[in-house]
Amino acid sequence: MADTAITGVAAAAQTNEPLIRVEGLRKSFGSLEVLKGIDLSVNPGEVVTIIGASGSGKSTFLRCLNLLETPDAGHIWFHGQDLTAERCNINKLREDIGMVFQGFNLFNNMDVLDNCTLAPVTLKKMSKAEAEKIAMEHLTSVGLEKFAHAAVGRLSGGQKQRVAIARALCMNPQIMLFDEPTSALDPEMVGEVLNVIKNLVKEGMTTVIVTHEMGFAREVSDRVFFMDGGILAEKGTPEQIFSHPQNPRTQEFLSKVLY
Repeated sequence: MADTAITGVAAAAQTNEPLIRVEGLRKSFGSLEVLKGIDLSVNPGEVVTIIGASGSGKSTFLRCLNLLETPDAGHIWFHGQDLTAERCNINKLREDIGMVFQGFNLFNNMDVLDNCTLAPVTLKKMSKAEAEKIAMEHLTSVGLEKFAHAAVGRLSGGQKQRVAIARALCMNPQIMLFDEPTSALDPEMVGEVLNVIKNLVKEGMTTVIVTHEMGFAREVSDRVFFMDGGILAEKGTPEQIFSHPQNPRTQEFLSKVLY
């Protein structure tokens, strides 16, 4: 599957086809309509950041991209395959979509290394030795190689989030989704996690980020989307959104979060 995925990304890049394309995405929880018809595409190697107030639908949208939330309507294409199609093998495609959650979602009964090797061994049928070799490479890249056999419960929040990023990378994903990766961290730990993400971006990882870190969004993004009330109210380059927002709601939001 990895070879197929790489081929798919290369083909998408050559034909200027998006890696992910979303059309008419809608999602409700009971009578509350959270997503009201989202259209968005993400190109290979692109960094797309979604900003907006809490409750605007950002995290729900991100969770829909790999069907952790099932859309009520609309389509999501990944590598040209419709994830919402009845016969789609979403579990197989998910192997190429890395996701990092605000709450880490690590297995506290396993040490760091076992957290990183579980999915490659069970899903990709990788040997334990190969999985551990790859895991150590990624733990080194996030500065945690010395913590490979540490209990997860003994780690700081920043360390846990870096383990979560390394774990996702162990599956060799073609895109990384970050759902407010620093919102659960103490302020002094935010920088260490953002630096890891910046390094991934520099390496060309296709990335979709939901974040409240405006300076970071401005620095790393190719495009920024402002979400408000379940719609994408404005989109543009970081310069356009942060320096010259056109939508009154974008202007109001940024006036409250930019210092």
